Amino acid sequence: MSFEQMIAGKRINDLLIVDTPKDYRISYKYHIVFWSIYFVFNTLRWSSIHNDFLYSLKTNLIGFPIHMALAYFNIYYLMPRYIYARKYLSFIFYILVALVLMLLVKYNLTYYLVSPVVMPEIAPDISHLTLDYAIQTMLGEFYVISFVTAIKITVDRIRENNKLHDLEKRQLTTELRFLRSQVSPHFFFNTLNNIYSLTLEKSNKAPIVILKLSELMRYLLYSTNKPRQDLKDELDSIQNYIDLERIRFDDSLQIEIGITGNLENKKIAPMLLIPLVENCFKHGANKNIGKVDICIDAKVVDDFLYFNISNTIPTSRKVNDVEAGSNGIGLSNVKKRLELGYDQADYMLKIAEKDEKFHVDLKLKV
Repeated sequence: MSFEQMIAGKRINDLLIVDTPKDYRISYKYHIVFWSIYFVFNTLRWSSIHNDFLYSLKTNLIGFPIHMALAYFNIYYLMPRYIYARKYLSFIFYILVALVLMLLVKYNLTYYLVSPVVMPEIAPDISHLTLDYAIQTMLGEFYVISFVTAIKITVDRIRENNKLHDLEKRQLTTELRFLRSQVSPHFFFNTLNNIYSLTLEKSNKAPIVILKLSELMRYLLYSTNKPRQDLKDELDSIQNYIDLERIRFDDSLQIEIGITGNLENKKIAPMLLIPLVENCFKHGANKNIGKVDICIDAKVVDDFLYFNISNTIPTSRKVNDVEAGSNGIGLSNVKKRLELGYDQADYMLKIAEKDEKFHVDLKLKV
C-alpha cells in the first residue's frame, strides 16, 4: 500500500467514525417507580377520604391495572395510529369505547371483589351502575390518561431535541474532521514545493520550514481530538501557519501579529481560530494582486480572549465575494462550534467589511 493510499484511508476513516447516538428510551425501572409512587400516593389519599385504608388498598389494586392499561393503550397504540395520522374522529371514538369498557370492568370487579358500595365518596348507597358513577369514573380515568400522555409528550419532545442536538454534534464532529483533513491542501502542497525549492538551493531555511510544517501537522492530527486545547498551543499553530505562508507570498504579504495577556491555564476549542486565519489567505491574499495587509491581534483580559483579525479585500472580486467567503465551511464551522460548544453569554462573533478590509472580531471565554 502506498503512502498516498494510507493517507486517503486515514481521511476516510476520520470522516466516517462518528459518535454512536444515545438511546433516549425510558427504562422500565422508571415506569415501575412512577406507577409505584402514584399507587402509594393514591392509596393514602383515598384512605384518608374513606377513613378506610383496606378499602382504599383493594380499590386501587383493581383500579391501577386499569389505569395502566388505558394509559399505555392510548400512548402506544391510539396516538401513533390516529393522532399522529390526524384521524381525530377515529381517536375519539376508540378512546370513548375504551373508557366505557373500562367502566364496566371496574364496576364489576369492585362490586364483586371489594364491596357492593362501589363509590362511597359520592353516596354510601350507590350499589348499582348509575350515571353519576359512570361520569365520575370516566373523568377520573380521563385524568390519568391525560396526565400520563402529557408526561409522554414531554419526554418525546426532550428526546427529539436531544437527538437533534446529537445529530448536530455528530455533523459538527464530521465537519471538524473534514476540516482537519482538508485544511488547505493547497497550502501543504505549496509548502512542500517551497521546501523542495529551498533544498535545491541548499538554503538554511529548509530545516526550519520542515520543523514548522511538522509541528503544525502534529497539532492538526493529534492535538485536536480533545474538547478543549491550551490557548497557547492554538496560537502557536497559527504562528507556524503564518510563518509558512510568509515564504509563499514573500514581500507582497504584510502581517502584523500581536499577542498579549496571560495565556496560562486558558483553554479553547481546538482549531477554532485557524479557520479565521486561513480565511484571510483564502479570500484575501490568494485573490489579491499587489500588497496584502493582514492584522491579527489576540488579547487575553481576565477570562476572555479578544481575537481580532482583518485582511485586505481583493482588488478584483466578484459581487458579494466577501459575503460568500464569510459563509464558507471554515467560518460556518466556527459559528456552529461556538453555538454548540459555548454558552451564548460566553462568546460574541462579529464579521464585517469596513475601510476596504474584511474584519472578524471574536470575544470568547477561555
